[in-house]
Amino acid sequence: MAQENSMCDIGFIGLGVMGKNLTLNLADNGYKIACFDLDQAKVDAIIEQDNEERGEQPPRVFACRSYTELLSRLAKPRLIVLSVPAGEPVDHVCRHLINAGIGADDIVVDTGNSLWTDSLEREANYKGKFIFFSTAVSGGEVGARFGPSLMPSGDPYAWTRIESVWKDIAAKVDPKTGKPIESFTPGKPVKEGEPCATYIGPIGAGHYVKMVHNGIEYADMQLICEAYQIMRTGLDMSPADIAAVFRQWNQGLLNSYLMEISAEVLAMMDSETGQPLVDVILDRAGQKGTGLWTAVGALQVGSPAQTITQAVFARSISSLKSERVAASEVLEGPAKASLNQEEKAAAIEALHDALYCSKICAYAQGFQLMEMASKEQGWKLDFAGIAKIWRAGCIIRASFLQSITEAYEQNEGLANLLLAPYFAQQITRYQGNWRRAIANATLMGIPCGGFSSALNYYDSYRSAVLPANLLQGQRDYFGAHTFERTDKPLGKKFHVEWSLPGRPQVAIKR
Repeated sequence: MAQENSMCDIGFIGLGVMGKNLTLNLADNGYKIACFDLDQAKVDAIIEQDNEERGEQPPRVFACRSYTELLSRLAKPRLIVLSVPAGEPVDHVCRHLINAGIGADDIVVDTGNSLWTDSLEREANYKGKFIFFSTAVSGGEVGARFGPSLMPSGDPYAWTRIESVWKDIAAKVDPKTGKPIESFTPGKPVKEGEPCATYIGPIGAGHYVKMVHNGIEYADMQLICEAYQIMRTGLDMSPADIAAVFRQWNQGLLNSYLMEISAEVLAMMDSETGQPLVDVILDRAGQKGTGLWTAVGALQVGSPAQTITQAVFARSISSLKSERVAASEVLEGPAKASLNQEEKAAAIEALHDALYCSKICAYAQGFQLMEMASKEQGWKLDFAGIAKIWRAGCIIRASFLQSITEAYEQNEGLANLLLAPYFAQQITRYQGNWRRAIANATLMGIPCGGFSSALNYYDSYRSAVLPANLLQGQRDYFGAHTFERTDKPLGKKFHVEWSLPGRPQVAIKR
């Protein structure tokens, strides 16, 4: 049996839900962990769980009472992983590690949900004291325990020391099919398959990619919720009936983790009331900020991510519960239509296609945002590689991501996912029902901002001419902002000396 004073491979600070599960994942993969948390109860809990799970094997997780003790238990150069709340708690830990004697060649990895710009500042602030590295983690507590999707970024040298560790604990997929290879048995991690961990780029890039992942997650969830509401309100279907439809959809093009759990939520009954649980859950949603960060990031670089942004707004309007209840007594909608079984079946089929096409557009917006940010920051993001690591372990994992991987692998320099032949053909095939589903929902008075924004994105992107010419004329009229002309070289600016009605107007070069 290993001795308590034996040296450990990795230090782990922060033993909340994610930290505890990541620690046990590391232990399952053969690493000895020195752990610390300000809450001693969390330290005691993970030691107890390790004792239960390891059976007759030697201890794998060792408790530390201070930062100094944790550093003393680690082989040099040290690798220390943080799983603490984003913001000041990260810097609090870093300052204490400096005071405890951390070395310049030691690596500190932030695995929290940090804002990507904070990681940029931290790398600069701690340079010379230790190597600050970041790794965004997706997959929730189950992913953390048995295989998450990992998005690391930072010093390339640090990655050479971390790579094997991260690829050991990451989720695995069959490289040919893109299907997850899963095991949920403690002590028996998946060893075969392609790991869902790849180096993203310089510091901050990994958390930016995770931020966009979460923005896509917001959109994906909202689109599923809109399909649910249309069936529940417009088609008078029960939660159990909708769950059955979702399970059917999950066998085909819409196969995904979010579709799977949505069916499970809808099928759950409330033990207290005997009603479907979803009917007693208050329809007021919150957010932790990453969707908002994605929307703001899109605005900052001028990337049209309207479906992601609409998903954030949908949560915002849901929070106005009391106002919505009051408004429902005052504001009128259309009369409710009655559909026969054949019409209902056609409406469900249309919803399937609307969800699929809207999902394609949401992902296209996310990847377009990453492309624009990559150019602005000087990153060289590998979009096929990013799609690969999202195929398992993360919240938006779906068989659909295999097609995205192939689209980027087969079409070098692809400007937009919509332009990949496969996805262009898919939308051509299904867009009729997409448009019908939105029209049906609109005529029924059921909000479908996600579906509508996705269709507007598609129609705008495929339009050779948009009304921004009139917009530029308006801006020049009231603010002399100038405009470019279609019959002159790009970059040349013109201004009209706008005059009263009936008087001549002259365009002059500025």
